[in-house]
Amino acid sequence: MNQPNEKPKSPQTFELEIKDAHVIFDTVWESLEEEIGHENLRFPKELILLGGAPGSGKGTQTQFIMRSRGLTCPPIIVSQLLTTPEATRIKDQGQMVGDTEVIGILLRELLKEEYRDGALLDGFPRTRVQVECLKMLVDQIDQLNNEFAETELAIQFRRPIIHAMVLFVSEQTSIERQLFRGREIAEHNRKVEETGIGEPMELRVTDLQHEKAAQRYRVFKEQTWDALQSLKEIYHYHFINAEGPIDEVENNILAELQYQSSLELDPRTFDRISPLPLAEEITVHARQELVKRLDSYELTQRELFVQVVEAIDAKFMPIIKRHALSGRANVNSEDAMFDDPLALSMLIDIFSERGYHAMVDKRIQDVPERVDLETGKIFCREKIVYRIQIHFQGSNIRRG
Repeated sequence: MNQPNEKPKSPQTFELEIKDAHVIFDTVWESLEEEIGHENLRFPKELILLGGAPGSGKGTQTQFIMRSRGLTCPPIIVSQLLTTPEATRIKDQGQMVGDTEVIGILLRELLKEEYRDGALLDGFPRTRVQVECLKMLVDQIDQLNNEFAETELAIQFRRPIIHAMVLFVSEQTSIERQLFRGREIAEHNRKVEETGIGEPMELRVTDLQHEKAAQRYRVFKEQTWDALQSLKEIYHYHFINAEGPIDEVENNILAELQYQSSLELDPRTFDRISPLPLAEEITVHARQELVKRLDSYELTQRELFVQVVEAIDAKFMPIIKRHALSGRANVNSEDAMFDDPLALSMLIDIFSERGYHAMVDKRIQDVPERVDLETGKIFCREKIVYRIQIHFQGSNIRRG
């Protein structure tokens, strides 16, 4: 039997929290509309939800993740937004602050201009209620997108991209890293106190004691892990093994966050440009196509092919060799052979096969030939100059 002041811990409590999500979100949303106006509810285009156990490296990897996504705004560290005395007391016990306070403060933070293109949220969502509130936020942004789609404000209400990124470490690693962090901060603060140089850092109580560090990990597994897992079915989900060294974790993150236009562009934008082939679609068989063309020149256009090869050997290679250090050579040619587009194609393909990158610029110039002394009219002949730029790997010899 429960004591008079004790809250029941039945399975029904969880269900009540899920239902309360609508009350929490609706209350906050209505308050925001009243405070700033419907047309000013402008949220980030991209949200990166960074979650993970204590000691998983969220703080360490935050700047790297933001750079990889081109975000220059500061990260939103949810625990730092919650600085009330009551919230601090709860956090010091290894517990989590209530969902109502978290949602209210977070949504107001996200409305700031600096987060318009994107924001990284460190430590959100942490509960099922927060997941439900997140889903309702995304639904509201989608509604705003539809509402303003054909207006001059459309760019302010873009459809959001949601990346859920979870850094995973074992319980043992989590505890070890928490306690190591505690020792480092304690030593730093001791030096600051002794020398008066620098600023003291916040030292969590949970980073000082093994049992409290273990309790913090258990709270994560019991309350947050399930919430993070539920995002898998809704948003772009990235599960990162964070057990290894920093560079290894960074490589794991990069592999997960590679740009995919079909996921990130507005569907209308994607439909507009998707008929154009991707670069990798063109290059994947480029070598085979090059070989096929070169063989066809030899078999079906041998005379012209021989002339182009001989011209490259006699006129181009001496100039290229003189520019071996820089890896860049420019060759001008008035050879009428290149008036044939096939000869230019052969030239480019031959250089490509030999490891060079060649670009051709055709220039037509009027060259004065005579003047009509009676009328003063100048008669010109047309002169065609092919300017070929050849780039290749220059010498590694030290310059200067």
